[in-house]
Amino acid sequence: MGCSFSGLNALYDAVNGGGDVWINDNRFRIVRQLGEGGFAYVYLVKEILADPAKPGVSKKFKDPSHASDNGTYAMKKVLIQNSEQLDLVKEEIRVSSLFSHPNLLPLLDHAVIAVKASEGQSWKHEAYLLFPVHMDGTLLDNATAMKAKKESFSTSDVLQIFRQLCAGLKHMHNFEPSYAHNDVKPGNVLLTHRKGQPPLAILMDFGSARPARKQIRSRSEALQLQEWASEHVSAPFRAPELWDCPSHADIDERTDIWSLGCTLYAIMYGVSPFEYALGESGGSLQLAIVNAQVKWPTGLSDPKYPEALHQFVTWMLQPQATVRPHIDDIVIHVDKLISKFSH
Repeated sequence: MGCSFSGLNALYDAVNGGGDVWINDNRFRIVRQLGEGGFAYVYLVKEILADPAKPGVSKKFKDPSHASDNGTYAMKKVLIQNSEQLDLVKEEIRVSSLFSHPNLLPLLDHAVIAVKASEGQSWKHEAYLLFPVHMDGTLLDNATAMKAKKESFSTSDVLQIFRQLCAGLKHMHNFEPSYAHNDVKPGNVLLTHRKGQPPLAILMDFGSARPARKQIRSRSEALQLQEWASEHVSAPFRAPELWDCPSHADIDERTDIWSLGCTLYAIMYGVSPFEYALGESGGSLQLAIVNAQVKWPTGLSDPKYPEALHQFVTWMLQPQATVRPHIDDIVIHVDKLISKFSH
């Protein structure tokens, strides 16, 4: 699925001061900004239909359930300064378009346009990516809010949220070829609260996703992988082999299993199991990770989860990637834990 280039520059210029944006032949009004990071901005937008009796952008969706009841969507705008960034955005669009799974955020539509550089502007292209909107925020947002109120997820909700993440990742890992997400973390998990049910969890942001299996056969290849990981994989959730890669190694999708173990810990306790190292004098995040030195909260106010959940995290956080479980093993195990603890 390539990118469509469009000459509607004048219409797109309105995005900088609110106003309307066109993604291909569909028009959206910016309601407000939801977030930003790097050269990307995320907005809440509402579709403006020329003819309310016609379906608008939803006629393009692979899955009709992704159509919004009230015409609102999330739109990511990326300012692209050079050909390398353009290639990265095109790759994100390509990879996002591969998958179709209820626990993976679908890319609904996209446009990449060339823009005339104006004074003080360094970018030459802009990309617009349209997604379903989830107003309850990310797992990170929820964990931060809950921590402030001294609340935590129940054991049952921890397992149900985690089970959904596993289902989304399983779809990627069992794809042909296998894909690794490469940035599984609470900030990339959208939660939607549902009455009488556990929250709906959806994994998002495929900007770092790549075919999972790599053969490293030289020191320079190992260093190249480490450099790539330092730019694309969040440090507190990055697997040991991406910090210190041997010159002869077979890297596979189990880099995600490490991040998944860190994320399960974070669903329970609100942080990565290794972030404590950042607060210690002389502490090293890399050393804590490479040695898999997990610290469990011991305070009386900390939620008490079954020891089986701690063992589950430890099973995923094996510094040797070759002995780490695969996603199919994780799914079998989490289902056993759900049947044991979700009564």
